[in-house]
Amino acid sequence: MPKNRQRDVRQRDAMTSPRFAQIATFARLPYERDLSDIDVAFVGVPFDDGTTFRSGARMGPSAVREHSRLLRPYNPFMNVGPFDSLNVVDWGDVDIVPGFILETFEKVQHDIMFLMEHRTAPLVCGGDHSITLPVLRELAKQHGPVNLIHFDSHLDFWDEYWDGQKYTHGTWLRRVVEEGLTGVVVQAGIRGSQYGASDMDFAHDHNIDITFIDDFHRHGIELTMKRIVDRFPADQPLYISWDIDVVDPAFAGATGTPEVGGLTSWQAIQAIRALAGWRVVGMDVVEVSPPYDAPGGQTSLLAANLFYEMLSVMARNTEEGLAIFPG
Repeated sequence: MPKNRQRDVRQRDAMTSPRFAQIATFARLPYERDLSDIDVAFVGVPFDDGTTFRSGARMGPSAVREHSRLLRPYNPFMNVGPFDSLNVVDWGDVDIVPGFILETFEKVQHDIMFLMEHRTAPLVCGGDHSITLPVLRELAKQHGPVNLIHFDSHLDFWDEYWDGQKYTHGTWLRRVVEEGLTGVVVQAGIRGSQYGASDMDFAHDHNIDITFIDDFHRHGIELTMKRIVDRFPADQPLYISWDIDVVDPAFAGATGTPEVGGLTSWQAIQAIRALAGWRVVGMDVVEVSPPYDAPGGQTSLLAANLFYEMLSVMARNTEEGLAIFPG
């Protein structure tokens, strides 16, 4: 436990309370709204009114919590105990406003602002991808423009949908860039079909680096991730936005807009581990839609493990002196 800390937060002991028992919280961590001495908080945003195809992502936070029960205190592949190096809690869910996207954004910003005031990094579980916009609004107030790796099948920087709708899960990245919330932006795993060749213009005009899925499959996960992370100074704030549909539907089919030919679950885990040594200040995993999941909940299970691997990255960074909140 870091020096001068008054609290020591841990998982519920599985040798005392079976993993199938008790109310489901992320990784069986305490549900807590007192953020004193808390380094990282798991925050659910059960909102999917920004979707443009299949809904159901509002059920994502509950399902991810349920399938996080097997997460244990030590990660042998990262050689770190994330809950030893970091105080982590489950914040619960943002009280979203069903049917009202802008009002929900305000609710998300209110809760993320509270985390920032307490120097607590967010792990945000969606919900659809529109929720990343209000999260980044508050992180940028704390850190300044943050660098961004956006894992996704889709570009998400279309300008509008239908009758001029500017806020959907397919427009959030354009709004983020327009509002100046980001520094360097890299998209990873892009592979979905487009409406036309001009769909790529926004990336070219705003110096967004697109790493297509072919790079991962042809060059391998290690080399491709090295090329991605080398775009960023290691000490600058880096946010990770992970749309679960970047993973192939064979491994994560429970999502609103599935695309074939994606990452395997192993590649997804390796991509997160490759971020060790870069100053990650937060992450979201979005678009998990449990109604479409296999009986065993494989998509929610993968999402829970992605969060766990990110906690392991943040813990190892902390141990090596790369603080989430410097100073």
